[in-house]
Amino acid sequence: MTAAGAMPLLFVGIWATGFIVARLVAPHADPLTFLSMRFVLSAAAFAGIALVARAAWPRGLRGWRDALVAGVLMQGIYLGGVFWAVRHGLPAGISALITGLQPLLTALLAFPLLGERVGARRWAGIGLGFAGALLVLQPQLRPGSSGALTGPALLMPLLACGAGMVGMTLGTIWQKRTASTADLRTNAAVQFIGAGVVTIPAALLTEAGRFDASWQAWSGLAWAVCGLSLGAISLLLVLIKRGAVAGVAALFYLVPPVVAVLAFTLFGEQLSPLQVAGMAVAAAGVAVANRG
Repeated sequence: MTAAGAMPLLFVGIWATGFIVARLVAPHADPLTFLSMRFVLSAAAFAGIALVARAAWPRGLRGWRDALVAGVLMQGIYLGGVFWAVRHGLPAGISALITGLQPLLTALLAFPLLGERVGARRWAGIGLGFAGALLVLQPQLRPGSSGALTGPALLMPLLACGAGMVGMTLGTIWQKRTASTADLRTNAAVQFIGAGVVTIPAALLTEAGRFDASWQAWSGLAWAVCGLSLGAISLLLVLIKRGAVAGVAALFYLVPPVVAVLAFTLFGEQLSPLQVAGMAVAAAGVAVANRG
């Protein structure tokens, strides 16, 4: 397998660890406080790399605006919305189902916003991927399970998670449309500044700034910055730059299967035969959507 061919699989593998990090640090840090710390450190890390490499920074107000908007949408609203929703009672299975609508919305908007045509093969792959993700998530979606929606208290978490999904979709399209010639290192640094613009005020207004400095909190933060930000986000930006946004979005259907395997390995969570079949269906859907 070539390096280019391995990039999507590497991205999915690293991105899926974000859900493990969220589970690890949840008892030790407020979600928006944790994200704000991650964004500030990530912006500093990318800025340091860019300065050492003498990378070109965005030109003029328009270049800075484009990168800031991408960061606000792809990271500030997406991660902030999902983390806040889960912290306020939205079951993980439901949040994964909502964010799983992103490839469908991306495919719907790819032509009117980017002029990218989504052919029948790619639509079939996206549909297969969604079906596979549903099978993987089915234990959390059964009536009476921890994933069952009950009560009006979950309305705001549902809206927050939905806003996060829309933010990621629009951010991906915006990044594809505006950053074709941008340096990915400086572009990422500015994006994380934009993400912090969303989460820092929200954390100050709604949270107590809890970060208990335990090994779980520090190790989770270290991996969030080095693995997820420097690793996964860099890979995502490269994939968006090189490929069609609908195909890149379809990769997210591989995340629930990888998370399920990680949870089975690390936490002893059960895997049913139906979930294993769902993994195969999701993988087949992504392969069809990204063929060639």
